[in-house]
Amino acid sequence: MTKIQMNVPLVEMDGDEMTRIIWDYIKEILLYPYIELKTEYYDLGLQKRDETDDQITVDAALATKKYGVAVKCATITPNAQRVEEYNLKQMWKSPNGTIRALLDGTVFRAPVLVEGIKPLVTTWKKPITIARHAYGDIYKNVEYRVGGPGKAELVFSGEHGEESRQTICNFEGKGILMGMHNLDSSIESFARACFNYALDVKQDVWFATKDTVSKQYDHTFKDIFQEVYDKEYKERFAAAQLEYFYTLIDDAVARVIRSEGGYIWACKNYDGDVMSDMVATAFGSLAMMTSVLVSPEGNFEYEAAHGTVTRHYYQHLKGEETSTNPIATIFAWTGALKKRGELDGLPDLADFAAQLEEASLKTIEAGIMTKDLALISELPNIKTVNTKDFLEEIKKTLDTLRP
Repeated sequence: MTKIQMNVPLVEMDGDEMTRIIWDYIKEILLYPYIELKTEYYDLGLQKRDETDDQITVDAALATKKYGVAVKCATITPNAQRVEEYNLKQMWKSPNGTIRALLDGTVFRAPVLVEGIKPLVTTWKKPITIARHAYGDIYKNVEYRVGGPGKAELVFSGEHGEESRQTICNFEGKGILMGMHNLDSSIESFARACFNYALDVKQDVWFATKDTVSKQYDHTFKDIFQEVYDKEYKERFAAAQLEYFYTLIDDAVARVIRSEGGYIWACKNYDGDVMSDMVATAFGSLAMMTSVLVSPEGNFEYEAAHGTVTRHYYQHLKGEETSTNPIATIFAWTGALKKRGELDGLPDLADFAAQLEEASLKTIEAGIMTKDLALISELPNIKTVNTKDFLEEIKKTLDTLRP
């Protein structure tokens, strides 16, 4: 069989623990037999990040700007326990946060729907796409541990020497401080990304913050969204019979739970982080969630939205059999390959990615799945298999779909 050729490489970002093992399985079983895979490889495993003082993460993000499309494995964001476990130089920041800060843009996360796995929210009939702003807020914060009594101030020193001061708190004892920021230009890009995506997929946009409490920070998000919509998208939305509306984040949560789905829910960075996990779990599993970062310059980074599956990794190290759902990681690869095919005029590559997605879902619908999928499936006569055998079953199905 002649392998599908690639003209431009993908930026490949390897990861940690069990997802790193699955990453290699996917390439070996589902990609190498069909594609002359061309990638520019970056090892974002925690040890390599520590070895390079996290420069490799920056290099991977810059390579994404160069080549336009990246695919990323799940990675560890270290806490104090991980610093000790891996003997790290320091508690490195989230690689996702670093990459998103350099690329800017918006993360779109949507559940993968499959027959036999029903959402826990019984009213949900259609996917809910979380559009998560990918710059600033808590992910680029500055923190300080207050050791005792004193006054904390928010100080801004203007370029021409003017200074503004606001008292944050007069501490009478110990406490904590955190400073966050965002940029009008990034919020504008976020708004445009959401509205453009909505027009592409023909879905309404809901946007929610807490502007009643945050009368400057959150209210600025609300105002910019409305300005961009009114000036650039209102007529286009009307022509497409689409709706944009703003509501408070707590009202949005209530509306989402009562809805049937089928819209884009735009959230600030932290809100999107939390709500995408809620939506993914309610639809079935974090391992059944697609995720793509879209930058204002038209760069794309596809990733698995879940963690590194530490418990299964330690079982694997002991030589024990593991059964881990690889769907989100497969769909990260297919998303990247599909986009590479579209950008490079390679329909065979894009068609292969679509066939691999179809084969993955058909395998599950045939009752063959990993143990974590079996726990949430309503299908009869389920056959549970380990991760590698599941990928082999997908390959068998894929071969029936290939011309």
